[in-house]
Amino acid sequence: MLQMVLSPVYVLTCLLLLIVVLLQQGKGGDIAAAFGGGSSQTAFGARAGATVLTRATTILGALFMVGALALSIIGQRGGAGGSVVGGVEGPAPVPQTAPAPVTPPATPPGQPEGGQPQAPEQKPGGETKPPGGM
Repeated sequence: MLQMVLSPVYVLTCLLLLIVVLLQQGKGGDIAAAFGGGSSQTAFGARAGATVLTRATTILGALFMVGALALSIIGQRGGAGGSVVGGVEGPAPVPQTAPAPVTPPATPPGQPEGGQPQAPEQKPGGETKPPGGM
């Protein structure tokens, strides 16, 4: 139950921190200052705005870190009712079967049953005759 209360507060803290960081003026030169619009970025005044936004950033940053730590500790204890996949079983294991025996390819005509071509036979006179006896 505590996690259901802290989660929306944490999300709100994150959104506020995002807005405060985006409202701050950068330390370096902005693109508006390059085109002559440098003085138009004084929404809260020159110095007071930086102080308010800096303090808000510090406080929201601390809340962000504490909230993340608190939610992770509550989540480890099982505050949300356990894991998302706690009661789900995986797929049934597939039984292993032996691979099918490999049959040799049929021998093409002109080759003996062993599958290896024969070397031509040599006659005593140096002539060769093709395999098969012709």
